Amino acid sequence: MVTIGNIQLPDFPLLLAPMEDVSDPPFRRLCKAHGADLMYSEFISSEGLIRNAIKSRQKLDIFDYERPVGIQIFGGDEEAMGMSSEIVSAVNPDLIDINFGCPVKKVVCKGAGAGVLKDVDLMVRLTKAVIKGTHLPVTVKTRLGWDENSINIDEVAERLQDVGIQALSIHARTRAQMYKGEADWSHIARVKNNPRITIPIFGNGDIDSPEKAVEYKNRYGVDGVMIGRAAIGYPWIFNEIKHYMKTGERRAEPSFSDRVEAAENHLKWAMEWKGERLGIVETRRHYTNYFKGIHGFKEYRQRLVTTDDAVGLADLFLEIRDKFAVVDTF
Repeated sequence: MVTIGNIQLPDFPLLLAPMEDVSDPPFRRLCKAHGADLMYSEFISSEGLIRNAIKSRQKLDIFDYERPVGIQIFGGDEEAMGMSSEIVSAVNPDLIDINFGCPVKKVVCKGAGAGVLKDVDLMVRLTKAVIKGTHLPVTVKTRLGWDENSINIDEVAERLQDVGIQALSIHARTRAQMYKGEADWSHIARVKNNPRITIPIFGNGDIDSPEKAVEYKNRYGVDGVMIGRAAIGYPWIFNEIKHYMKTGERRAEPSFSDRVEAAENHLKWAMEWKGERLGIVETRRHYTNYFKGIHGFKEYRQRLVTTDDAVGLADLFLEIRDKFAVVDTF
């Protein structure tokens, strides 16, 4: 079994990546129901937590049914990271994760996320501050380096392990790549095979099928994989990977009814958590993925993203079920 502090995970656990505006409680609940072993919150600004910003505080919401779950924080100031670590600890997640990998300009320009990859000494100090501020296990998610000429993941892994992190997730791209090009997992394999490294190493980047998950497991020897974009609108990927690992065969894809049920639950849970209006608006981005590839669905997709009330959406889902009743799998 894979262990992070006192958290016991299955052999080769499947992790849901922390994704801004995606990995909220409703989405995590769906992924948990479909096989995710460990999940993370959206990343939370340490400065926002200290300022008591409403959006940052709301991201601290976790629920017992989704455990084990980690809360991810980011920032470039040691004092702020230490204080936010204490704040996060008070809501009792299973672990705290530090984001040293977000490539978005507005984060990097603040000396946070992937911006810290330029200064490993600062990365170490920030990590120490978080560890000092909590009794919980601390993990890190990062990238290979700033660009192809400054790949420093080997040094990062050793130094962060030395100061006390208990697992490391590596996105196999540099900051310069953003999300483009092919992820190079050979660097992750090198970290995993380093005899000095004893903590779990999780790989992230381009895992979008059961076959690829098993291939990368065997080729690179990682302790588990973290799945991000491939789970958006398709939470079934976790159980599909588990089934393939166990049997060597593809699990049947979700039926149309399965997809409708997932979309309805996502909307329902979003409205319960965020309120009706915000829940409706923020679920709209997911419908395209839930109903991807369904012939003749364009009209209904447009109606899903323009209907403004819960009753109207409930009626629309009933109409969709009736219209596509003959659709099974595809």
